Amino acid sequence: MSRSSDKTEMTYHLHLISDSTGETVNAVARACLVQFETVQVNEHLWSLVRTAKQMDRIAESIAAMPGPVIFTLIDNELKQVLVDHCRRLQVPCIPVLDPVMSTLTGYFHRAMSGAPGRQHSLDAEYFARIDAVHYSLAHDDGQALHDLNDADVILVGPSRTSKTPTCVYLANRGVKAANVPLVPDIPLPAELDAADRPMIVGLITEAERLVQVRRNRLRLLQQNVESDYTDPERVEREMLDAKRLFMRKKWPVVDVTRRSIEETAATVIQMLSERREKAALAALPKGDVA
Repeated sequence: MSRSSDKTEMTYHLHLISDSTGETVNAVARACLVQFETVQVNEHLWSLVRTAKQMDRIAESIAAMPGPVIFTLIDNELKQVLVDHCRRLQVPCIPVLDPVMSTLTGYFHRAMSGAPGRQHSLDAEYFARIDAVHYSLAHDDGQALHDLNDADVILVGPSRTSKTPTCVYLANRGVKAANVPLVPDIPLPAELDAADRPMIVGLITEAERLVQVRRNRLRLLQQNVESDYTDPERVEREMLDAKRLFMRKKWPVVDVTRRSIEETAATVIQMLSERREKAALAALPKGDVA
């Protein structure tokens, strides 16, 4: 561990160890580290760790750069080797999966499989997720409208309201998401009005923020930033028209002004889950609904 003269700018080492791709342990670390804004962290990610020889190399690294260890390991022998190393080095060692697995094992009265990387196996869910990614890329920005009704979700909103990145994130969660832009003075495509299967969600944001986002985009493209596209009054009117449209269509709305892409996607997924649950309950015989 190294320290600067200013105690608010300390630097630590953090070792993330996984027997799979490392996505889970990295996500846990990210969720926790954002709460420590004044702490500088050097992360060391060790993925696909499945042999004692690999663990020995990791132990050498931890000894050279001591710091907390967060791990997702299924193999009990490897897990014990790591815990013993950390105990000798006197560094914290945190098993992310153990409390959850232990609780589920007891509740299900079943032993776990003990196979690492099962969440990335080539099962039906995996291929459904790949299919969702292909669909979302093909149906970005109002493209390929002929099979729009095959989507799970359609995001509709003015330009630069995060439609595309949100669709990509949703696709990686297995949701087939398309998006259709709202363009001033251009009617919605007939395919959108005809779509009765997908959940259609309107995206809005504060006009002032949208103007800034659009100006930044045009600067990156080395284009004139002063145009109707970025005119504050026109953008304000554009956003008002979008809100009126969404209200008239009775589409659910998400304000993305202060939301990250992940938060917007999580909100859409929650909406979709509630919609599916209502549909499932409605399909049950009335006597079966509590």
